[in-house]
Amino acid sequence: MSSPAQPLAASLVQSVDWLAIAPPTIAAVAGLVVLVADLFLPEHRKALLGWTSVAGLAAATAMLLPLLDGDRSTFCLTGDAAVCSYTADRFTLVIQFLVLGGALLSALLSVTALRDARKELPEGEYWFLLLSSAAGAALLPASRDLATLIVALEVASLPAFALVGLRYGDRKSSEAALKFFLSSVTATAVSLMGISFVYATTGTLYLTQVADRIQDVDGQFHTLAQTGVVLTLVGFAFKTAAVPFHFWVPDTYVGAPLPIAAYLSVIGKAVGFSGLILVTVVALPSYADVWGPALAALAALTMTVGNVGALRQQATRAYSAVRLLAWSSVGQAGYLLVPIAAAAYSGDAEKSIGSTVAYALMYGAVNLGAFAVAALVGRTKSLNRVADYRGLYASSPLSALLLAFFLLCLAGLPPGIIGLFAKVTVFSAAVDAGLGWLAVIMAVNVVIALFYYLQWTALLFRAPEGEPDKHRVPGPVTAAIALTGVLGIALSGAPQLVLRFTDTGLF
Repeated sequence: MSSPAQPLAASLVQSVDWLAIAPPTIAAVAGLVVLVADLFLPEHRKALLGWTSVAGLAAATAMLLPLLDGDRSTFCLTGDAAVCSYTADRFTLVIQFLVLGGALLSALLSVTALRDARKELPEGEYWFLLLSSAAGAALLPASRDLATLIVALEVASLPAFALVGLRYGDRKSSEAALKFFLSSVTATAVSLMGISFVYATTGTLYLTQVADRIQDVDGQFHTLAQTGVVLTLVGFAFKTAAVPFHFWVPDTYVGAPLPIAAYLSVIGKAVGFSGLILVTVVALPSYADVWGPALAALAALTMTVGNVGALRQQATRAYSAVRLLAWSSVGQAGYLLVPIAAAAYSGDAEKSIGSTVAYALMYGAVNLGAFAVAALVGRTKSLNRVADYRGLYASSPLSALLLAFFLLCLAGLPPGIIGLFAKVTVFSAAVDAGLGWLAVIMAVNVVIALFYYLQWTALLFRAPEGEPDKHRVPGPVTAAIALTGVLGIALSGAPQLVLRFTDTGLF
């Protein structure tokens, strides 16, 4: 009786490809190290936790390099090595680079923010939560089954709720965290119900198997499958801040510490969009007639509401700079949705998805740069109004020039060539897919966005009112601004590198 049991036991033992899972694993281990070290470090040595976190995120990002030589998979079915829960392909590596690189820049901004907070933010908890969220965000693009996908989504999201409300005694921060938490939990519950419907109709959670089996669903379960598809999309639409699931964004960005607002604007979106791509294009391509029109309508609505919301911000209102960036990020989410919707109609879905990933890389670099300059100005102007940026060139010429460059990139104007290139790529994806009406709406929204981006840019170079404030730039903030500036300028010089880098290899 023992001999048949031995092969069965051997078949259940899987070898883990540690190199493939190294990036999220290193981020998670760094989080545990910081949490334990916080118990033993004296108060005056707490700054070491920040630099340990920066080093951990840098190491996790560096571990992407050995993975460039080919696709790797692990946690596969014992009976079918082609069906796996974790795959490190080109799509995974690009999103992990965006997520871990963005988290690294947010960590650099956080080093200074925590020092300025004067004990309002507990350092050990802050760094543990940030690293935990980054680990979940890095896991998500590699997930190839719906269970791992949802777990990664929640590991990325739950620490973010705590980070938003972590500041001691700040009512605005607590309200923002509560709004973020309640709306997100509701969206996740709806999404889980959708996944349960998909599982009920297919009998599997693996994305490739779902794609095969959902095409042959029995007629009486067709409505259940369609409902599952729609409900599954809701959770990811919330994470991407698509309208009408965007209402948490402005208050959350204002209530959160500024580095966390920057983190949510880029890493939160990367998580949502990568999950959306995996669910729609990989798992549910046969239901493109359901999710294609829905995402196209969401894209049109999201870019319009986001840009109109940004346009309505008053320069003298408290926190108007952060609110403008928040509404702008909603508008940018609309542009990011366009190629995913186009993938439903296009004969070359991989090219469409490449357009979204290329746009996400551009947006991530320049939006983090804009938040880095906002963090610098916020050190002397606590209300962080758009009006506070008047005459920034007189007090900090390099910061003003780089902020102007970042805003022009977001607007899609020269010399921000990478922004123009990314918008043209997204626009052509819509046209190639036959979505001319969506391309027209996008063009109108780009014109609307030009107004508020250029208005803010012009303000930087106007004569300051009174004596200009001298902005002493701390080393970590300097590094964050410089890194985003160098990346944006380099990509503007060679924008074709982005498309070559974003050949996703999903198919």
